[in-house]
This record gives sequence, structure tokens and C-alpha cells, in this order.
Amino acid sequence: MERAHPIEKWFIQYEKDVTNFLVYYTGSRDVVDLVQETFLRAFQAYSRYKNEASPKTWMISIARNTAIDFYRKRSVWQKLKKLLDTESPKPLEPAEDLLFRKMEYANLYEAINQLKDNYRDVIILRGIAELSSQEAGQVLGWSENKVNVTFHRAVKKLNECLKEGEYYEEFI
Repeated sequence: MERAHPIEKWFIQYEKDVTNFLVYYTGSRDVVDLVQETFLRAFQAYSRYKNEASPKTWMISIARNTAIDFYRKRSVWQKLKKLLDTESPKPLEPAEDLLFRKMEYANLYEAINQLKDNYRDVIILRGIAELSSQEAGQVLGWSENKVNVTFHRAVKKLNECLKEGEYYEEFI
């Protein structure tokens, strides 16, 4: 009986985490190709995996690099517009609730997009992907202290950006 490759096991364990990360990181729900590319890259690089980071952290690092490579020249706003245009209401969800939710998402994505890159990265990793400071540091190549300090500053800046908008709900 053939044993499953660790990447196959990790796909089962971490595919949802990688997908969620990529949705927030790219601002698009259409991330199937990026998820596949992430796991393909992980499979190809598995021999270089050194257990210095958890498999989940390693996979999210690869997903981040894959997204950077793929979306380097596209704006987050264009991806957000596509997301909001294609989202359909859930059954029994009033249209006004859907509209309000879309406005909240739009404001959050727009505010995140206004942040400088290192603030955006740490907000997504810590606040949305819910990685620990240590895990986020492994993804970004930073110390745990730098992650904590940058995250604190990023949340403060994100809240300032959100307060400037018409609809305000404090992040974290």
C-alpha cells in the first residue's frame, strides 16, 4: 500500500486556511488556481522544508509568495469590484442586509488597500488568517517582536482609515 505524500495530508488539513488567506490577501474569491499553484509549489519544494515552521505557516508563506507573483501588477480595487459584482444574496437574506455587508467589505478592503505593504501583510496574517505572532514572523521573516509592534501600528492605522469612511466599525 502506497503512503500518501505529506503535502497530500497537508492539503486536507490546510486547504481551507490557505484558501481563506488567499481570498483576503488578493481580495478575490476566485483563488482556486492560486491554491493549486501553492500546493504544487509546496510539493516541488518539500525536500527543502526543514520543520522550522509549522506546516500551516509554511503553506501560508508559499501562498503569500504565489499571490505576490501572480497579482503583482493588478490592483486590489479591481479584484474587490469583481468580488462585489459577482456576490449573490443568500436565500432569505434581505437585500438591504446584503448591501450593508457589501459596503462593510468594500470599506474594509479599501482601508486595507490603503495601508503600506508591511501593515497590510501583518493585518491579513494576524487579524484575518489568525496566525500567532510567531507564525506571522516566520511567514514574513520578522522577529515576533517586530510582528507585534507592526501589528499594533497597523491596527491603529487601519482604524484611522476606517473612521475616515462613512460607515465605521472598528477592526479588532
